[in-house]
Amino acid sequence: MKNQRNKIISLSFIGFAVLFCSIQSCKKKEAQQARKVSLYTQADAVEPRDTVIIDSRLTFLEATAGTKAPKSILDELFLMDVLYRSTDQRLHQGQILTNKKIENDIRNMFVFMLENDFVIEKAIPIVHYNWDDSLSMDDNNTYSFCYRNVSYSKHARGMAIDINPRFNPLRWKNADYPNQPEGAVLDTTVNGTLYSGHRVVEEFQRLGFRWGHTFSKYYDDHHFEKR
Repeated sequence: MKNQRNKIISLSFIGFAVLFCSIQSCKKKEAQQARKVSLYTQADAVEPRDTVIIDSRLTFLEATAGTKAPKSILDELFLMDVLYRSTDQRLHQGQILTNKKIENDIRNMFVFMLENDFVIEKAIPIVHYNWDDSLSMDDNNTYSFCYRNVSYSKHARGMAIDINPRFNPLRWKNADYPNQPEGAVLDTTVNGTLYSGHRVVEEFQRLGFRWGHTFSKYYDDHHFEKR
C-alpha cells in the first residue's frame, strides 16, 4: 500500500511538472507571438505589410555562427526583428542581436525612431560581415553585439548599439587620425545623423544610455552604451 501511495504521489508530481512546463512553454510562445504581432502592427500603421523590404531574417544560430564568444555571453543575447525607414524612404525589416538586459530599450528605440521619421539605413547582425565591425561600419550598418575584448567593449556583450556609423563617424578630438569609418564626413543636414539636442540622442539618454560623443579622446557619435 505504501509503495502504491508513493507511486501515485510520484505520478502526480510528474504530471504537475509536465503541466507547469507546458504552461511556461505556452507563455513563451505567446510572448514571442506578441512581439511579432506588435512588429507588424507597427508596419500596418505605416504602410501595407507586403511592401516591407526584408534586410535580414536569420535564426539565432545563424546570427551567432562563427563567433568566438563563450556560451555564458551567448546565453545573454536575444535576436529581435526591427522595423525602420531606410534611405530609400521604404519600410524595412532588419534584426538586432543584443543583450537581453537592454532588449526592451532597443525595441522601444526602434519604435521611437520610426515614429519620428529617423532614418536607419540597415540593421543586420554583424555575422553578415564575417564579424568585421570595420566592414559593417563602412556599410552604414546599425548593430549591437560583436564579440571582442570584453574589458573595453560593451559590444562584446551586446550592451551597446551603433547607429548609422557612416552618417555619424568617430572623430578624434586632438589627434590627426582619419574618421572611422574612413572617408566618412559628418553632415547634420542628413536624416539619420545624430547631434547634441537631437530627439533620438535625448531619448537614448533618458533610457540611461551613455552617448559616445561624451568620450574623452574622440566623438563616437554613432555609439550608445549601457552599464
